[in-house]
Amino acid sequence: MPSADVVDLIMADHREVERLFQLLKEQPATRGLNFPVLCALLIAHSRAEEAEVYPVAKDEAGETDEVAHSQGEHAEAEQMLERMAAMDPDSTEFGAALDELVHAVSHHVEEEESRVLPGIRQRLSESRRAELAEAFMAARTEHLGDRPGQATRDDLRQQASNAGLSGTSSSSKDEIKADLLAHAQQSGE
Repeated sequence: MPSADVVDLIMADHREVERLFQLLKEQPATRGLNFPVLCALLIAHSRAEEAEVYPVAKDEAGETDEVAHSQGEHAEAEQMLERMAAMDPDSTEFGAALDELVHAVSHHVEEEESRVLPGIRQRLSESRRAELAEAFMAARTEHLGDRPGQATRDDLRQQASNAGLSGTSSSSKDEIKADLLAHAQQSGE
């Protein structure tokens, strides 16, 4: 049986997120059930990319700027999820926030699939991508129960490193989170 490829695993998650978005938009009555599933997948996927894939994409595949930009988009998406988790899924406010989230995540997926993932596929060997696939799946499984806004200080420090932010070793969790969001806003301008 051939080894898994981290790029294929990431893209499979992207397709599942798109499927969940479609369900949430087309079947609003299922939002109470499907939104927590979407949150679980997006958070676990993001944490696994941040912990295992982005450092390698930066250091071994030379995707430094793309990773920093993608990390900022992760921070923005998590902030949106956190805000939405406090909303009534049947409200018009939730529907508008969902549209914003779909737009932001779709943009991120398009950029990641056209910029970061091709670099990983081209510059890393098949065996290295298989190693990354195992690490990605293990990290994804570890973070499957995480909720938006509940990143650990270590998670946030890894995100800051991925984003190219330095000097966070003595920063509090809230300070790192604020720095990441400010970076995300600056990189999105």
